[in-house]
Amino acid sequence: MRILLVEDTADVAEAIISHLARIGHTVEWESNGAQASQRLGDSYDLLILDVMLPQQDGFSLLEQLRGRGQHTPVLMLTACAEIEERVRALDLGADDYLVKPFDFRELDARIRVLLRRSGGESTNQIQCANLRIDRKSRTATLDGAPIELTRREVTLLEIIAARPGRIFNKDELMDRLFTVDDSPNANTVEQYVARLRKKLAGAAFEIRTLRGLGYQLVLQAPVAADAGGNALH
Repeated sequence: MRILLVEDTADVAEAIISHLARIGHTVEWESNGAQASQRLGDSYDLLILDVMLPQQDGFSLLEQLRGRGQHTPVLMLTACAEIEERVRALDLGADDYLVKPFDFRELDARIRVLLRRSGGESTNQIQCANLRIDRKSRTATLDGAPIELTRREVTLLEIIAARPGRIFNKDELMDRLFTVDDSPNANTVEQYVARLRKKLAGAAFEIRTLRGLGYQLVLQAPVAADAGGNALH
């Protein structure tokens, strides 16, 4: 998923970025509140906001985001455990709150909850026809058999399998899969889609290329049977 991290402590930010990238997330980083403010109009799956920031604090950024009517999930980070600060963040529209120092396992769990909630899902499992994706373990199975996928392939599959029928254009997929440092292009997305198609042979769906539009996961229609239980063709 594409995440914007706004954190002014470099070593903390670098540790978070390294950890989240290792499990397949695309993380962009701003250390300055005023600069982060200029990026709130971009499309992110999640914002992680520190409270204490130079020039513009996390509360102000959160208020600005919600004032625009944007519903991007927001996880607030702070070194302060005071209840008043947590209440203020939640009242301004934060979705969750994490006090520093924290264990990365808790960060992972809170991110999974927020992404599930924003996608209208109640568990870490995504079921799409005969495909199952486990967001916690970052694994996928087809008819119960494990599929060997890279972290980025899992992320791409998670994006399209969570929304069958939705058309994803290449620019959107590039934004959600890569950072600007990766220097991706349209051909990179095509290569990842081609790899997924090979690895998903036998899936009860197909990933269609819609020329000029993008990609769409389409479920196969069920095969009708006659009175004797034989498939009709």
